[in-house]
Amino acid sequence: MDDKADQNIKQTFEAKLRQLVKQEVLIKEPMAGHVTFRVGGPADYYVRVSDAEELKQVIALCRAREIPWFVLGNGSNLLVGDGGIRGVVLEIQRDYAEVQVDGVKVTAQAGALLSRIAAAALREGLTGFEFAAGIPGTIGGACVMNAGAYGGELKDVLREVKVLTPDGEVKELPAEELQLGYRTSVIPEKGYIVLEATLELKEGKPEEIKAVMEGLKERRIDKQPLEYPSAGSTFKRPEGYFAGKLIQDAGLRGFQVGGAQVAEKHCGFVINKEHATAADILELIRQVQEKVLADSGVKLETEVKKIGEF
Repeated sequence: MDDKADQNIKQTFEAKLRQLVKQEVLIKEPMAGHVTFRVGGPADYYVRVSDAEELKQVIALCRAREIPWFVLGNGSNLLVGDGGIRGVVLEIQRDYAEVQVDGVKVTAQAGALLSRIAAAALREGLTGFEFAAGIPGTIGGACVMNAGAYGGELKDVLREVKVLTPDGEVKELPAEELQLGYRTSVIPEKGYIVLEATLELKEGKPEEIKAVMEGLKERRIDKQPLEYPSAGSTFKRPEGYFAGKLIQDAGLRGFQVGGAQVAEKHCGFVINKEHATAADILELIRQVQEKVLADSGVKLETEVKKIGEF
């Protein structure tokens, strides 16, 4: 196929894409501005979807044209390669984020930030979601990885999810079918896209809920390097160990590759200390894993997900 034919196909796809969505379609959009690590090359196409129907139609278009696609929430658990992302990135965080409370049940669209859901629960005097108030992600992403912190996990309160299947069907599934484990679920392997989640909380006292949330916030500020871009905890917790302690014991506090560093404040965090590239971060992670394995015999697995071209 010659270059002119390629260009015609590309222009036809772009025109169809623009017809399907209300928001502007961004071309060659740098991903560094959309992920909390603040690194990453450009996405071929970047689209903000406003509702489930837009999401469904754009994915159908991508499948029909054999163009890869990726659904992005808050970008808080991702490392995007310096080469960027081929295909279409669909952002749901800003325009598909409604939260509704009915009694002790909270229903949130996939793009709703966990902090916003926690704030809604606080207003309604509902307890059980305080652990998630400081996790910088969306409920959609939280379902995919069974997000958790400070002894709480999403599976403790998640009751039902609405998903889009690979066949374009919308299904409502009980939480048990997701097989939620430590930072895992069957959502990726099934090819599901989370559209909505329903949580079941308990009645509580607003002043007590607020006190717990503020206490956890203080612990985060005190213990975590929040002043630097990162993707949160970089490594999963090995059974019987703490990743940060293993890294510290291997003498890696403050260890640096390029602009990426093992945080001095908390060794479980890899941070973008100074204009890091994705390659810097990836190499730092590799060396940390290698040195910890040699020092303690423990193999560290990453919690952060890689996407794009490295």
